[in-house]
Amino acid sequence: MSIILRQNFRSSWLLKQACPSLAYSSSAQSGDAAAKTIPKNLLEDKQTAVLQKENGAIFDKRPFKIHLDKDKTYSWCLCGKSKSQPLCDGMHKNEFLKIKQRPIRFKVEKTGDYWLCNCKQTTHRPFCDGTHKQPHIQTAVK
Repeated sequence: MSIILRQNFRSSWLLKQACPSLAYSSSAQSGDAAAKTIPKNLLEDKQTAVLQKENGAIFDKRPFKIHLDKDKTYSWCLCGKSKSQPLCDGMHKNEFLKIKQRPIRFKVEKTGDYWLCNCKQTTHRPFCDGTHKQPHIQTAVK
């Protein structure tokens, strides 16, 4: 039990260090713990790209903050080769690059600023979950 607690504490700490916008916070005035969570992709159950097992090439070792609109559909680059990161520009279609990954299409619940993963290793595609703070990603060559 203590091992699980330590792992959860460590994961929570890594997440706070990696993406302050995703970290848990508490309100000193109200005493309630207001948890900020990783946003949900509203198209997750309507498309199959999230089922891709392979991750793309690491583009950057930190997330990208971007303003997204509620009713718009976006395509997040999974292959890591797009010139318009973190969004897809169709580079994966280049037959000479032989890229197997396809973009992740997504929508957000409300208009606002979001942190999108740029290391392409997140388990909550396309949103940053702090995975980029792991040592093997930080030491990887860009």
